[in-house]
Amino acid sequence: MSEITDTPPDRLSLDPRSPYFKEELLRRGVGIRFNNVEKTNVEEYSVSEGWIKVAAGKSRDRFGQPMTIKLKGTVEPYYERAAEGDSEASDEGADDK
Repeated sequence: MSEITDTPPDRLSLDPRSPYFKEELLRRGVGIRFNNVEKTNVEEYSVSEGWIKVAAGKSRDRFGQPMTIKLKGTVEPYYERAAEGDSEASDEGADDK
């Protein structure tokens, strides 16, 4: 389940309380192209259902979470950074005295 692929998931959420929240994928950076327009304020998306949820201004619900609006259209998620593989060689040995 911790396997990371080059294809973003069908559905992803920024809310940690959501069952669609996946922190390891969010650290990698997921961008959303909605109706061929780059969106940076997406709270949640679903490719198969064709919608995104965006924050509705500065409005908050009674639990302090942002109010969202569901917009329907073509959703194209992509990763902003390449997958971190075995190339995570750290420079811990750089401190030679």
